[in-house]
Amino acid sequence: MTGYAQASAGSPRGTLSLELRSVNARFLDVQFRIADELRALEPVLREQIGARIARGNRPCRVALAEGDGAAPRLNEEALRRLRAVADAARKAFPEAAPPSLAELLRWPGVLVAEVDAEALRSAAAALCRRALDELSATRTREGAKLAAGIVQRVREMRAQVDKVAPLVPEAVAAYQQKITERLREAVGSADDERIRTEIALFASKADVAEELDRLKAHLGEVERVLGAGGAVGKRLDFLAQELNREANTLASKAASSAVADCALELKLLTEQIREQVQNLE
Repeated sequence: MTGYAQASAGSPRGTLSLELRSVNARFLDVQFRIADELRALEPVLREQIGARIARGNRPCRVALAEGDGAAPRLNEEALRRLRAVADAARKAFPEAAPPSLAELLRWPGVLVAEVDAEALRSAAAALCRRALDELSATRTREGAKLAAGIVQRVREMRAQVDKVAPLVPEAVAAYQQKITERLREAVGSADDERIRTEIALFASKADVAEELDRLKAHLGEVERVLGAGGAVGKRLDFLAQELNREANTLASKAASSAVADCALELKLLTEQIREQVQNLE
């Protein structure tokens, strides 16, 4: 299910912002875009996201706007290494001009911020919870709309089944009569008992009462699953496959145009349900 959430808050190093996106996928895949200096926050964020979301593609972007609270200091170890490199460079290039103070301060690792790592992790964890709450609310609203659309299609499918069910006995009887006439024309003086046996066999193949009963049962299960809530995507995907299977069988056994039309409409509605189910967790 798609969704978007963004949250920001102050931290020991400045303003920390976190952005979460949600794209439907079969399994959980959390993809982080995070600065190297914040990479230590990834495990706690990944754990929080995994605890709240079961599946889907989840891009997560974490950014930091340095503030006044991040007072920098000189990294003595980095300065020592830089001095050694500079001495070696002067020996190799004695005519080269020495680096300026600004260039030295821009050297990676020379300036570091005094930061309480635990306080930064706590701030990031709180920020992630806020973003997850917002994302969950967004996905809940979208899920309710998708569920309402699926329920509407289930009602339309149930109406189709209820409409065609009373027509089945008449369709089977007409099918029997049609086959009887064709057999008499083909075999002429064939024994009536043999004809009745053959007709009963053909008629049983055209009887779709069982398929209609199974369709009703599957539709009821779809409504039950939606009413129970929670992670319903995989269950509904399976039920959509079963609905499609029964609609195909109904079409293959259709003994009248009314039954065939019903089967076609059921297939169309089932496909619409399957498209919506792919967006549910």
